[in-house]
Amino acid sequence: MTSFDPKMMTSPSRESLTAQAMHAIDAATGAVIPPIHPATTFARDADNQLIGETDYRRPAGPNEFQAARVLAMLEGAPEAKLFASGMAAIAAVVESVPTDGHVVAQSEMYYGAKALLQRAAAKGRITLDLVSPGDTAALKAACKPGTDLVWIESPANPSWAIVDIAASAEIAHAAGATLAIDSTCAPPCTTQALSLGADIVMHSATKYINGHSDVLAGVLATRELNDRWAKITEIHTRTGAIPGAFETWLMLRGLRTLWVRFARQSETAMFLAEKLSGHPALDAVLYPGLPSHPGHAIAARQMTDGFGGLFSLRLKGGYDAARKLASGTKLFIQATSVGGVESLIEHRKPIEGPASPTPDDLVRVSVGLERAEDLLADLEQALAPAQG
Repeated sequence: MTSFDPKMMTSPSRESLTAQAMHAIDAATGAVIPPIHPATTFARDADNQLIGETDYRRPAGPNEFQAARVLAMLEGAPEAKLFASGMAAIAAVVESVPTDGHVVAQSEMYYGAKALLQRAAAKGRITLDLVSPGDTAALKAACKPGTDLVWIESPANPSWAIVDIAASAEIAHAAGATLAIDSTCAPPCTTQALSLGADIVMHSATKYINGHSDVLAGVLATRELNDRWAKITEIHTRTGAIPGAFETWLMLRGLRTLWVRFARQSETAMFLAEKLSGHPALDAVLYPGLPSHPGHAIAARQMTDGFGGLFSLRLKGGYDAARKLASGTKLFIQATSVGGVESLIEHRKPIEGPASPTPDDLVRVSVGLERAEDLLADLEQALAPAQG
């Protein structure tokens, strides 16, 4: 398999490189789609030298190497690592924190990641402070000297609160901390988190990166090849928490259409958010693309190629109205996850549990590739009982 040679043309765009998976033509056959390599072990030549890039697939195989190259290119990173899930990627970052290390994270973030941090704190392995997303004053106060890790998420799931990445980086670095960001909902086609000052960027590749609801995977990319990254690399290698070859191949296939999918989903989400704003059954439409969103100005700086296909609705009728909306759609599928080609809807609080800060009346919406007018009609008919 051959990778893209930058001498072939002048300054190809990241979009073009992604569409061709960095010109991943199979050298043996000329196939324009890279083959699947399920092998777990790889041969050496007569001089005991590796024929390819790896001797064993636990760190990575040919499919993982190629996908990681594309993702590193997308992020402007010297290196990226693939994991078996987004949670496995997050766990590797948490594991890299030294014993008794201080971590600052958001009070509103992906609930699984927060639960992992709280578990580590409850066991006494780390100390943990939580701050509201976007509250830079609270973040600065929590980042005492010697803080090891600051974990942010923007947009924050599921209110889509916006966090200023550059400001967070300045605060984290002043305390001597690493800034890691969960940028799952703002993929690298729209947000370049590393260029804004983040040290590590994480994606649940299950979501927008793959985009077809058929792969479980995670990604970490680094701004520098430093001691922290060396620790994460060792954890990655020792634990073997990598996706399978077929899953990686599927992810790379989905990644090729990231730009067109994200652009269409952003366009449709903006259409729906604007149409639903002011609806009599709704207290609020939460979407960073709306000028009324409190984080819109920062989002416009950070999300340069679309605001994404995710928004939330808050129902005037509270918990019962939210439940009825989520179960009353005919085209939207009531299911967990985001970023796929099919539109999903979910009453979020029951999923996260009673300890979640998510409001009882919030319904999360993930826009797919269906016709925008059809999606609007479906939401309007499901909202009609609540309006009455």
